[in-house]
Amino acid sequence: MTNARDFSLDAELAQTTGWDLDDADDLQDPADDSDESDDWESGYADPADPDDEHDPELTLGELTVGEQDLAERYALRRVGGLRTELEDISEVEYRQLRLERVVLVGVWTDGSVEDAENSMAELAALAETAGSEVLDAIYQRRDKPDPATYVGRGKVEGLGEIVRATGADTVICDGELAPSQLRNLEDRLKVKVVDRTALILDIFAQHAKSKEGQAQVELAQLSYMKQRLRGWGGNLSRQAGGRVGADGGGIGGRGPGETKIETDRRRINTKIARLRRQLAHMKGTRDTKRQERRRRHIPSVAIAGYTNAGKSSLLNRLTGAGVLVEDALFATLDPTTRRTTTSDGRVYTVSDTVGFVRHLPHQLVEAFRSTLEEVADSDLILHVVDGSNPDPEGQIAAVREVFAEIGAEKVPEIIVVNKSDAADPLVLARVKQREPHAVVVSARTGEGIDAVLALVEDDLPRPGVEFEALVPYARGDLLDRLHQHGEIESLEHTGEGTVVRGRAHADLAGELAAYSV
Repeated sequence: MTNARDFSLDAELAQTTGWDLDDADDLQDPADDSDESDDWESGYADPADPDDEHDPELTLGELTVGEQDLAERYALRRVGGLRTELEDISEVEYRQLRLERVVLVGVWTDGSVEDAENSMAELAALAETAGSEVLDAIYQRRDKPDPATYVGRGKVEGLGEIVRATGADTVICDGELAPSQLRNLEDRLKVKVVDRTALILDIFAQHAKSKEGQAQVELAQLSYMKQRLRGWGGNLSRQAGGRVGADGGGIGGRGPGETKIETDRRRINTKIARLRRQLAHMKGTRDTKRQERRRRHIPSVAIAGYTNAGKSSLLNRLTGAGVLVEDALFATLDPTTRRTTTSDGRVYTVSDTVGFVRHLPHQLVEAFRSTLEEVADSDLILHVVDGSNPDPEGQIAAVREVFAEIGAEKVPEIIVVNKSDAADPLVLARVKQREPHAVVVSARTGEGIDAVLALVEDDLPRPGVEFEALVPYARGDLLDRLHQHGEIESLEHTGEGTVVRGRAHADLAGELAAYSV
């Protein structure tokens, strides 16, 4: 006999599967041994549709490398406010998965109120990218940060009230704090305190994928950590050697010894030395590839700029690289180089580099120096700017500061103002007025990409030796190299060979000298 619970289950099953409960063929007794049960098919299995083009396996195979990386990144992700409780509390009372709850703190020392608000908005974006939930944000106008607590003593008390009222478990400061400032704030607020540098390093650690990128991030983290080692109580006790006596050392073991914090610092130095040796070896591989491109006179173009300005999207548009694209800060850290050609057949490479940010930690600049050398050694820089940002001029200035630090300030530069589809036309006009050698594009829609390609072709280095030669048909290899690495002004096929006039590099022009006319 069917009871009320059976009806509720049947209704739920019907809602889930889409079966019609009035149709006797849809629901059958599993114990029924009649012949009709042999033809039963699961309601969960949809019939095969020959017109269905969305084959899951084919779709997975057609994904680009960047789309696969993005799917892998989102395969396990923390969700704010998600909470599950178990009915049986004998094993565990409840389970909770939530983001870190943070309060942002800034010190406004110069600039306008708009500059201070933009800086805090960027800090909030960094905090959300790192995996936290921003509850509140405050900033204080001061000539300089307080040497003891970053903000003033009164602000620390007010900050403590905000932390207790919101239930925050972390405070993030918009600046690099000294070890004493970190310790004083944590002692007074009773929650974890993180500065801007540690926040950026945490994001880099999450997004580093290649072996070189992970080693670079670890080196930067250790360099940052070495000056901020702390310990209390037993962690600072002296080490004793041999049989420990009443005074701690015994014969041969008395004396100052070595503190635990000194031991940790020595281990960090050992690990830093090992990471630098590994990176030096990886840098040798990168230098070899770069020297080979130079030997073959292949120009290089570096895409650089502020983080989340659309550098990877632009690389995909220019070369079809298919690298990861995500609306997040520092979404891609590992450099990507692709080979492409101009409209007249010249070969050049395009490299996507790590994004920059205001007050980029010097530990990261040092650790990623081998990667950033791609920018300094390039023949042309595509400086990508986020046109939808309220302060694009500030982004340009911050990026150029890093250029000067890595020795790339003299490399020819094209300003590419991206996201024109979401930008204010007045802002775009203002940037173009300040930067004459600029072009406005939208990597998402493809607007302005042809203009970028035209500027790149005009600004790429040109061969320096003019020539005119009659190349025999047996030397087709020379013509092929001319198409790839030279400039052909005129070409005429005759009975004796090909008469070609143009410009080439010195080594290729030397080979053509034997056929000059």
